[in-house]
Amino acid sequence: KLIINQYFYSNGGHIFVGGDVCVSGHDSGPVFEEQPSSLIYPEGMPEGKVTLSCQARASPATIYRWRVNGTEIAFAEDSHYTQVAGNLVINNPQNGRDGGSYQCLAINRCGTIVSRVANLKFGYLHDFPPESRSPQTVHEGTGTFLACQPPAHYPALSYRWFINEFPNFIQPEAGRWFVSQVTGNLYLANAKANDTGNYFCFTTINMDITNPRKASPNIRVRFPAETYALTGQTAQLECFAYGNPIPKIHWRKVGGILPPKVGASAEGPILIIPELNFDDEGMYECEVYNSEGRETHQGRISVQAQPEWLQVMSDSEVEISSELQWSCAAAGKPRPTIHWLLNNGRLRISNLALEDSGMYQCVAENKHGTIYSNAELRVQVQAPDFRLNPVRRLVPAARGGQVKMECKPRAAPKPTLFWSRGTELLTNSTRITVTPDGVLWIYNISRSDEGKYTCFAENYLGKANSTGHLSVRDATKITLAPSNADINQGENASLQCHASHDPTMDLTFTWSLNGVPLDLEEPNGHYRRMEGKETIGDLVIVNGQLSHAGTYTCTAQTVVDSAVASAKLVVRGPPGPPGGLVVTNVDDTSVELRWSHGYDNHSPIGKYVILDPANIEGNAESARVIDLRPWMDYEFQVIASNILGSGEPSMASQSVRTKQAAPTVAPSGLGGGGGNRNELIITWTVSYQNGDGFGYILAFRKQGMPTWTVVRVPHVESSRYVYSNESLSAYCPFEVRIKAYNKKGEGPFSQIAVVHSAEEEPTVSPRRINATALTAFEIQVSWDPIQHLIINGIRYWRQHEREAAADRVRTAGLENTARVTGLRPNTLYHVTILAYNSAGTGPPSPRTTVITKKPPPSRPPGNVSWKVDGSWVTVRWDHVKSMDNESTVLGYKVSDTLCHPTLRLSLKMCVCVGLTIPICMSPEYLLRFSHLSQRQDIISFHTSEVRL
Repeated sequence: KLIINQYFYSNGGHIFVGGDVCVSGHDSGPVFEEQPSSLIYPEGMPEGKVTLSCQARASPATIYRWRVNGTEIAFAEDSHYTQVAGNLVINNPQNGRDGGSYQCLAINRCGTIVSRVANLKFGYLHDFPPESRSPQTVHEGTGTFLACQPPAHYPALSYRWFINEFPNFIQPEAGRWFVSQVTGNLYLANAKANDTGNYFCFTTINMDITNPRKASPNIRVRFPAETYALTGQTAQLECFAYGNPIPKIHWRKVGGILPPKVGASAEGPILIIPELNFDDEGMYECEVYNSEGRETHQGRISVQAQPEWLQVMSDSEVEISSELQWSCAAAGKPRPTIHWLLNNGRLRISNLALEDSGMYQCVAENKHGTIYSNAELRVQVQAPDFRLNPVRRLVPAARGGQVKMECKPRAAPKPTLFWSRGTELLTNSTRITVTPDGVLWIYNISRSDEGKYTCFAENYLGKANSTGHLSVRDATKITLAPSNADINQGENASLQCHASHDPTMDLTFTWSLNGVPLDLEEPNGHYRRMEGKETIGDLVIVNGQLSHAGTYTCTAQTVVDSAVASAKLVVRGPPGPPGGLVVTNVDDTSVELRWSHGYDNHSPIGKYVILDPANIEGNAESARVIDLRPWMDYEFQVIASNILGSGEPSMASQSVRTKQAAPTVAPSGLGGGGGNRNELIITWTVSYQNGDGFGYILAFRKQGMPTWTVVRVPHVESSRYVYSNESLSAYCPFEVRIKAYNKKGEGPFSQIAVVHSAEEEPTVSPRRINATALTAFEIQVSWDPIQHLIINGIRYWRQHEREAAADRVRTAGLENTARVTGLRPNTLYHVTILAYNSAGTGPPSPRTTVITKKPPPSRPPGNVSWKVDGSWVTVRWDHVKSMDNESTVLGYKVSDTLCHPTLRLSLKMCVCVGLTIPICMSPEYLLRFSHLSQRQDIISFHTSEVRL
């Protein structure tokens, strides 16, 4: 903190124009609008230049000076420096001459401020040495690296390698290759024979390959034991190892968790941590491993930070001889040191005086940077003056209320203040109070208090006064207060509020609920203001909800006073959720529930509902739930209801499991059949367990035999059992029954079901196959069925196609005919019939052939003409001649689409080329003409339309 109570003057060795003194209230010290930034300039660029920006606002205008490495630049002595406005321009920059730290100084007669430091550095990249490098040999399966040994450079480079010729760049290959972006070296986890070649990082290398051998990981690229980085930057840790097989890399944070922002780099040779923060600080470990072993390496990341302001100074105007306190705080790591500057000199002030006016700076710095905060101090000396802040000319006040009159002249030092009414000096009494800072309070105002009041201010520099008029108005009163109301949820409520007020003042109404103001302008809200006179402020609550219950306060208000009145609104609704639900006395099929009453929302609770539901009297706090399943997990909720509806359910109880019991119901869905030869397959639906140690007991026997075969299936999820026996005959009926068991006992057997053993595939084929073409796209096939077989299939294929690619159609039951659709017109098809059952497919029947019919004509009727005669129309058209590959035209069809648009009524079908038909009375008439070709019961149309 900075406390200034004594004056010390320093101009920092700078020259101020004309030797003028900063004028308080008129002049202002410089404030930076643009400061120079650090940059890197390419070395050797011909006829180049660098511009460092510096702009500040001030009154009077700013004078600029520049320093390089702490020494002020003399522009007249060195022609390659030029100053344009406040900017520094360096012409033809050179490394040895112009590199360094630059600062801008902004100066006027009110003070001086110093910019941040801007570093000018030069970027360069020298040539590789001309000496060639020796070839390098590596054994196959072992790791190696090629050193780039880059020439001198600045700033950091990025490195890539290519092999044999440009631009055949090396790409990452499952972690086998790695190019360090720190050293530029090329690393190879394990060499292969095809890696031989010339490698270029501006260098060359040869590798002779020998037999590969396995090797445990050997870390060859290690990140430093301590890495320092600043917040906001990106940290990169490199870790790479030789080894065969190729070592895998895994990163972890010791004693912590890797942040998600590292992404896929957690499994790669470079761990990238972007946007560092202090949580990222800690010890990091790289682990490399393969089938031959593992190795680890650890290093610490220390996160530091440049200084950052937590609290800055601000411009201040203070009275002469008074005390000023400035605070300045900064964060950073290492912790910043803070010192103060006055007009570019160190601050040493013990007392305030007029000459203490000037520019002050707070400087925070650590090894990572320096930041500046600046402010202007103006010491005020002035006689009392009311011109900028006079006493309010007209002060309205309500009769019976109170009023506050302020007196705030500009003055330095602080003046003495007192009030008068006319010639009467006002002093503190039961109705009048004058505070030390010049505020006049008048209480319990009456008409006699109306008049002029004057405030007087005085210091050693002079006197001044200002007068205001107190106008007494009628008080605001509530004439009709709101009354308490009681509604059911969903109903509307109206709260009245009328008031009287001084007619010269505007009156407004506001409402609040439990002290919270209501928004009466919200679209589709629950609150409305009644439209009417200015003195009426009634409130309507629309579709009242439980949350709308409470105390409503009406406030009638003018600019001088207000009046309030309140009423309570009760909203009756469904009960709140019951509380404290617990489950006790757990049995195999029942439990007992206990709970406490919830809030009844002003309507007695009539009943409680549990589960499916069970109704419980409204005054009860316990119930027994029955007919539950044994050994089943349950959670319970209770809902309370009253005459207004059901409330929210209670919180769920803790999960409980009913006790175990023996099965009481036999498994359902008993059936089966199918499978392979000599197998009996039995299936059922999985049933409830009712307890631990659950399983099934199956009993089966050949139909008509007295002895049952009994087996146990001790698997909870089982729903199928396969019985195999070489002596089983095909499709033999078995009687089957099933029951469930657990540790508590066995349940009842199911009803007996009949299940057949597996069938044998058919051995004969259907006979008397007949195939007939119905249309160009459909055929019908018929055959004589095989006895005792209920299913057949059709196989068909086109001429010149292979039978193996045939399409198939299946039929079911005892059908002996079927239609095959989706065929091609005028095409020869081969057809065979096969019998099949659950065991497979039998031999095919002898093949037969069928040719589909030709397609219908593709052209519509042409040259359509018509003649209207009253309510009849005569239409004529040209005959459509079929092509050689099309079927013959059998006739024409004319349909009406306007008189009968939904029925599509067919008016006439004929073989003629003209027709007279009736028409309906319509301004527009649409006829559709179709020619047709008959193929048994299938008709194909091509259509033309005529609009009359």
